[in-house]
Amino acid sequence: MVISRFTRRPAVHASRRRRGGTGTPRAYDAAVTTLPRLRQVALAAYDLQTTTKELQEAFGWPEPFHDAGVGEFGLENSVFAAGDTFVEVVSPVRPDTAAGRYLERRGGDSGYMAIFQLDDIAAARSRVTDSGMRIVWSVDLNDIAGTHLHPKDTPGAIVSLDWADPPETWRWAGPDWTGVPSANRCGSLQGLVIEVKDPAVAARRWATALGLDVSGGSGGEVRVELSAAGQLLRFVPARDPEAEGITEVWLGPDATGERTVEIAGVTFVVGANT
Repeated sequence: MVISRFTRRPAVHASRRRRGGTGTPRAYDAAVTTLPRLRQVALAAYDLQTTTKELQEAFGWPEPFHDAGVGEFGLENSVFAAGDTFVEVVSPVRPDTAAGRYLERRGGDSGYMAIFQLDDIAAARSRVTDSGMRIVWSVDLNDIAGTHLHPKDTPGAIVSLDWADPPETWRWAGPDWTGVPSANRCGSLQGLVIEVKDPAVAARRWATALGLDVSGGSGGEVRVELSAAGQLLRFVPARDPEAEGITEVWLGPDATGERTVEIAGVTFVVGANT
């Protein structure tokens, strides 16, 4: 099982619990039209404090949310809001954690996890299990649900399929995002580059999980477009076949203009145009 900061929350293994108890998604037309979307990306780093400081200095982000509950799983973390999307750093503080093993396989800091927001979590779970992908963890709360897929079934990262109600909110980012959306709307996530052994296979797996199609590319690249959200996933051949992972994170423009920044083994591309 993939160790997650969310496993301490009570899971509901029967039906989805939603506000109103109807079992059907609430209608938030303006937000739902942008789904599915990449809502959060996580980096794994050996030194949380240094990586947190580097992100703050690079992007001018305020103090992050720290989820104290991750200590139960041998981790500490920082979660930053990038517009209405999120960048997280997780770091192991004891031996033999999932993130620690990932760091060892990658040979250092790296992109670790991609969390996608969908409007129908039940359909997504059925889709992945019907396709043979394994769910290693899930949770259902009144305002959010999460579903982690086995990383061997989605090469390049841990993929999580999540749902939020209202969809503008995001409990995983802390109390400022629980039940209410934030006013911050600048520099949000625009896409990822994922290095994998076989881009075609990986892209097809991720696309199936998201209920999307694979589009073409060049030079061995394969793409999955999240068209409604204006985001893009690029799957490219891994420079080291034994070290697959997220290697680039694209952010929308901020006050600093277009630039690239290297942090925690990941290239942040600011002002990215998908």
